[in-house]
Amino acid sequence: MKPLQPDTLIRNPRGRPIVASVVVASNANHVWGMVGQFARFDRFIPALTRIEMTGAGVGALRTKFFKDGHCVVEQLNSRDEHAMHMTWTTLYNTLGIARLWAAISVQAAGAECSKVVWTIIAEPVETAQAGFEQFVQEFADSALENVRRLFS
Repeated sequence: MKPLQPDTLIRNPRGRPIVASVVVASNANHVWGMVGQFARFDRFIPALTRIEMTGAGVGALRTKFFKDGHCVVEQLNSRDEHAMHMTWTTLYNTLGIARLWAAISVQAAGAECSKVVWTIIAEPVETAQAGFEQFVQEFADSALENVRRLFS
């Protein structure tokens, strides 16, 4: 019998990046203070009931609980406070997503203006899942529109 070898179910998704962005009427540091908090996405995603964290910093896990009963577990891959960007990977979910990688960043666009960019690469569980990219795009667009409204 051959000895067991290291293996994993985690791999990066393949596909076209889905990008959502919004210009916010506030300085980049204030906006990063909201969207750059991995544990606090419930501040701008109203569909969330709560977030539970396991650990802190890079490698930490967040479990997002949605009002409709869905659940998503994600791991923080990277976070740069100075550059104002972070990345994460979905490890488990009940949304029909096989793999998901995401990044969010904030860039200054003037003294009291900034741009938030959320990039997502995702694969559905079923490759023929109709409307998957549209669902992801609308979710990200809606969340960032909430960010814009919260700062207006």
